[in-house]
Amino acid sequence: MIRLYFVNNHPLIQEGLRSLLGTEHDILLAGHARSGCACLRFLLHNPVDIVIIDTCLPDIDSIELCANIRMEYPTVAVLVLSALRDEKYIADLLQCGAGGYILNTADKDELLYAVHTVYAGDIYLSPALKQAMSSERVGIQKNFPSLTRREKEVLCLISEGNTNVEIAEKLFISADTVNSHRKKLLAKLEVKNTAMLIKYAVDNKLLV
Repeated sequence: MIRLYFVNNHPLIQEGLRSLLGTEHDILLAGHARSGCACLRFLLHNPVDIVIIDTCLPDIDSIELCANIRMEYPTVAVLVLSALRDEKYIADLLQCGAGGYILNTADKDELLYAVHTVYAGDIYLSPALKQAMSSERVGIQKNFPSLTRREKEVLCLISEGNTNVEIAEKLFISADTVNSHRKKLLAKLEVKNTAMLIKYAVDNKLLV
């Protein structure tokens, strides 16, 4: 069951998402909000698999919201649903860890496909956007996954030989959270241990 939460400031789109997704047997609508702050408060106490966000929110820029979610809740995927077609903005969202970007002109089938694609850990871009944006520009090559800002910080500190406890102290987070980031990095970069992780980072200039 995919636990899904969405953030959108437009009542009609909120109602449309409830109507489109509420009857799916493998999707549980965990809730919705009209602001980024309300979303972050909800995530503090409720398990969610995917958050669908809009690019136009009244309180938090969507890039900041995406980065916050991916930093504090690395297991939560972010799917952006918007009419905005700005390539630089979309690229920034993907670099911050968004799992996909879908235009709000999409039909139900495309929306469901995007949700399941992101849930599986893959990247989804609306076909119209794929034609305008190369993988290289948005940094989502198959063999070079995007990393969140926090993951990059942890990766750099790992490369310097810091332990989980030392990294936790430097970043003011718990050692368990550091361990979670470490495991996520191993999975994302498809390596088996810390030595291979550092080698991959060096070879691909991720520490620059």
